[in-house]
Formats: sequence, C-alpha cells, structure tokens
Amino acid sequence: MPENTIPAFIYALDQGVTTLELDVVISKDKRVIVSHEPWMDHLICTDSEGNEIETDSKESYNIYEMEYAQIAAFDCGMLPSKRFPEQVKLQTTKPLLIDMIKASERHVKGVTHYEVNYNIEIKSAPSSDGIFHPGVKEFSDLVYEVIDQYLPWGRVIIQSFDIRVLQYWHNNYPSVTLAYLTESLKPIEKQMENLAFTPDIYSPYYKLLTKSKIQKLHELDMEVIPWTINDQETMKTMVSWDIDGIITDYPDRAKALGLTKDLEEIK
Repeated sequence: MPENTIPAFIYALDQGVTTLELDVVISKDKRVIVSHEPWMDHLICTDSEGNEIETDSKESYNIYEMEYAQIAAFDCGMLPSKRFPEQVKLQTTKPLLIDMIKASERHVKGVTHYEVNYNIEIKSAPSSDGIFHPGVKEFSDLVYEVIDQYLPWGRVIIQSFDIRVLQYWHNNYPSVTLAYLTESLKPIEKQMENLAFTPDIYSPYYKLLTKSKIQKLHELDMEVIPWTINDQETMKTMVSWDIDGIITDYPDRAKALGLTKDLEEIK
C-alpha cells in the first residue's frame, strides 16, 4: 500500500501490528499532515491534473508553503513504486493526522478489536526551520494539540532525529514517551550527553546494533526499537538479540514470523 496513507495503515492493522509508525509535517495553514517528506515527492505523487511533477520538487511543492486543500488534490498512490515493486496502486492522498487517527480507531473498534499504539515522527532539522517546517515549539505544540484531542497518551510515542524536538517534549510534556531516532556512530554515552536526558526508547539504524550493544542499552533503562528492518532473516536475528520491537515497511513479513497479534485469537 502507498506509504503514509490511510489504506496503508488499515492494511497494517489487518496484519496485527501493535504500533503504527508514521511521519508528520506542517502545511501553510498549520494543519498536521501525515507525510514522509515535507514536500510532494515526484516519485510517489502526481498533481491535481494527474501530471507527473518535477524531479526536484522540494522548492516547487514545499508542503509548508501549501494549504491542505492544495495538498489533498495531489494523488499519492497511483504511480508505480520503484522502491516497492509489490506495492498496490490506488488513488489516495496525504491525510491529515486527525483523519488518519479517526480512520485507524474506527477500524480498531469495528474490525480488528485491539488497541494499537502510534509512533509519530516529527520531521525537523535546524537547517530547515522556517523553510520546510515551523520552529520546534510551534511544530511540537501543533502535533500535541491534535493527539491530545483524539488519543490517550499511554498509546503514543513521539520520535525524532532532531534532539531539539526531544528536549522540548521532555521539558514541556514530560509524561510523553520519547524515542531517539539515530544513525550516529558516536558512543552511546556521548549521544546521551548531547541529548541531556535518557529517552524511553533508543531507535537506531538496525545495522548499528549488536547483541552486546542492545544489552548495554537495556542496562541504561532504554527499550531498543531499530529501523527499518524489511528482510525476515534480520527480523529473526534482532528478535533473538532481545530487541523490544521493530520498524518495518513490510508488516506482512513480520506477521509471517508470528511477530504481530493473532487477530483470529482476539476475535
């Protein structure tokens, strides 16, 4: 299913995932949008007329400079995917976070019958403040307001590569579960020193992990949830190393290994 779209989240729920992982950006009219990039990516989207968009679409189709009505007119599901050749093509759009939560919760209550968690990445960086997104405070507060209306915080994780975001949430919303996304090669102690607190979850690029490093992270009282594991052999290895969860583009592969909920048992 097309990434970061409502049909993709519904499909993941039908595979029994325990957590929906997603990315959010901000539009010109201050709406929280589910999107991996803060622009309309030419690889996955076509414009309101069905035309392919420029290869370098960052400046021309910057979501932070577009109102949601414009964004919703783009199709982001019909182009064939080079990265995911098995992906089903269907007409769909980048949803509002509000609409994504509502659709997922309806499906949970009416079909899958189990509560799901939400792992929400705030996509920001110091170099793109005011260009592709608002500053940390405004960005964070907009996301908080949406989630606070629709979900209990016990089912929400906020994650980011931007340590400023994590620090802001730690200081202003201290009860929220935080995950530190990283691909840093620095020692763990140095990373924690830079962050200035110990997050609930350490979420590294999976190739940076070893069994002993996972043990050390657990000793520091952090759960370990690596990204992005798409092959089943690596999933099996990581599970044997005692990770606390995985982020994957292929929930069906995780399901085949018994790593998701058995919906038949629930029903």
